[in-house]
Order: sequence, then C-alpha cells, then structure tokens
Amino acid sequence: MREIVFDTETTGLSFSGGDRLVEIGCVELVNRVMTGRTFHAYLNPERPMPVEAFRIHGLSDVFLSDKPLFHERVEDLLDFIGDSPMVAHNANFDFGFINGELGRCGRPIVSLDRMVDTLVIARTRHPGAKHTLDALCSRYGIDLSARTLHGALLDAQLLAQVYVELTGGRQITMGLAVDAPVLRETPQEARTHVHVRPARHFAASDAELERHGNFLKAMEEPLWGTVSSG
Repeated sequence: MREIVFDTETTGLSFSGGDRLVEIGCVELVNRVMTGRTFHAYLNPERPMPVEAFRIHGLSDVFLSDKPLFHERVEDLLDFIGDSPMVAHNANFDFGFINGELGRCGRPIVSLDRMVDTLVIARTRHPGAKHTLDALCSRYGIDLSARTLHGALLDAQLLAQVYVELTGGRQITMGLAVDAPVLRETPQEARTHVHVRPARHFAASDAELERHGNFLKAMEEPLWGTVSSG
C-alpha cells in the first residue's frame, strides 16, 4: 500500500486569516517502508513573514522572495501525492493549508477521507504522554540531531519513522505477517492495521516418528530412563 507522509511550514496558524503555505515536504511509503522518493518545495507566500513564524522555521522574506508561487508547483505536488492516503501530525492543520491553497488556485481539494492523523494515533497509543513530534521521536529512539529548526521535509522523514512505530513497528515490513487491514477509527482519524500471522504446522510424519523411536531405543542408559529413589 502506498501512503504519503507530509509536513508543511506556514506564515501562521490560519489560512482563512490570511496566512499562507511556505514549505511542503512529502515522503513516499510503500508497505510502510520509505522508498526514497520525496517531494519538496519552498513557496513564495506573497506576504511578509511574521517574526513568530520565522523563529520556528527560519524561512525569511529574502529567502522566499525568489521561490515559486504555489500554483507554479501544484501540478508536481498533485502528481506526487496521487490518490494515496496522506499522513500528517495534527493533520487538520496541514490539510487546511493544502486545501486552502488548492482552492485559491481553482483546483479540487484533497478529500478528508484520505487523512491519517498521527496525533490521534499517538493519543490513543500513549494516553497522558507528550505527543509532539520531538517527544515521539525520543520515545521510539529516532535520531533528532539534525532537527535544529522545523523543516517540512526533515519533519516528514521523522514522522514517517514515528508512523511506522505507532502502527506496529518495523517488524511489519519483514514479510512475516499477512496483512488483514481493519479500519479502526473514522476516516478522519487514524487508520491502523491488524497483522495476522498464519498458523504453521510442524507435525512429524510417521516415518520420522519411527526413525526417532529407533534412535531412542539404541541409546544406552538414557537420563530420562533413570528412576529416582529419593
């Protein structure tokens, strides 16, 4: 199964309030394994960068001034994501900005039926714990040394590793299980999968049992034939 894990950086918290997308990073997973295929773009928001947002991601007006507008990269983005489920942390936020930008340039929005929210999954798996990306990376032993500021592609790569751990761990990619997908929550929440290992039969044949019996008969004074008098 193909899935897209993604993250965005923006000028603020509200697209409807005038904030815009400035960076998007997407990572392709196939059967919960990163394939190495990514999509990444910096985008000119056509508005000044608030200092609060700059402190989070470090993307300045000067840096973004020569970057393409969203509508100039939208075809590349849509080609990459295709019709795959899309995984994000606090996904309503990221979907809000992507769909806001798509609507702004007259393109169909991404259906919320495709949304998988790792924040919802984390709250279910680890109630009462911290659920930030940093906290989840620390919980699962994922290296955070490269994350000095928020960056959409790096955060998507980290989230992809967290997502694998939240939904069964690395063992699900080892070919030891047969997938039996079960929708555990609503389409707007997380999709998880139950992996059922098929029964294996190792019963010995009649010929093998006969050879084993003959082997035991030929042994002199076996330990299991000793009777304790204690």
